[in-house]
Amino acid sequence: MRWRYFLILQAIIFLLIAGLVYKHHDKAKLIKTPPVELAKWYKPENKRQVWLHNMFKLRREMQAVEFYAHQQDAEHLQAWSAQLSEHYLKIAEMVPAWQNKLAINTMEDLQLASARQDFSSVLIQHKALQQSCDSCHDDYQALTALTYRTPDFSKIEITPELSFIEHMDTLTRQVNQIKISAQDGNKSLALSSLASLNDEMITLGETCVDCHKKDRKPYPNEVMKKTLISLKNSLESGTAKQQGRDLGTLAVLACARCHGTHRIAYGAKKHLVKEVSLSSLIKH
Repeated sequence: MRWRYFLILQAIIFLLIAGLVYKHHDKAKLIKTPPVELAKWYKPENKRQVWLHNMFKLRREMQAVEFYAHQQDAEHLQAWSAQLSEHYLKIAEMVPAWQNKLAINTMEDLQLASARQDFSSVLIQHKALQQSCDSCHDDYQALTALTYRTPDFSKIEITPELSFIEHMDTLTRQVNQIKISAQDGNKSLALSSLASLNDEMITLGETCVDCHKKDRKPYPNEVMKKTLISLKNSLESGTAKQQGRDLGTLAVLACARCHGTHRIAYGAKKHLVKEVSLSSLIKH
């Protein structure tokens, strides 16, 4: 009798939890986060992007194996399949947590088929291996890139007293102050805010080159500088329509384009790597 009540209680609890999950299914998404061991194969913990280069090798080797199997070129097929096996097994060496995700038997069957010059079997095993790779990529590829290839702006400083995030907030406030002052007819404040914005953009550009070392692009660039001059002229003697157009153009050139690359990814990364407490989960 007691067991019956116990089972009924468990069923009620299960249904309650299931109901809560279903009720909030449109407000939460389940994702699989990559193992923390991956960090040591990415910059800055590693001098090179070791994990990425191993993935590039595997992609190239998969293509070569498929190509030479179709061509029935045994010599090149065996050479490339050997490289494929080496770099495939290296995944488990670098990230032991993913050992059980590897299709080891499929890889071994592919090697045997290659050695026997059984080209049809090679293609069958190749397809199975590709499906295994795609499954893992579906779960982890985008999240891994977001976690380990997105810059962390929270650690960047403009000066010892001013963080990068605070500096960006200052720039936003200056842009808005220009708009507010121009709209309310306060020309002097609009122009002084524009001058401050210009100075702070130059400061930002000096910070950007710390990361953009190889393909350095000046910030503000010549197009932005011309837009700043045009905005200054329109604030001094132009119409409200001209002022709005110049300020809007500057916002796209100086803000939106970089935000499209960095801000969206960084914002998503912050939520992804943020540690969540049990109380937060319960509250959510």
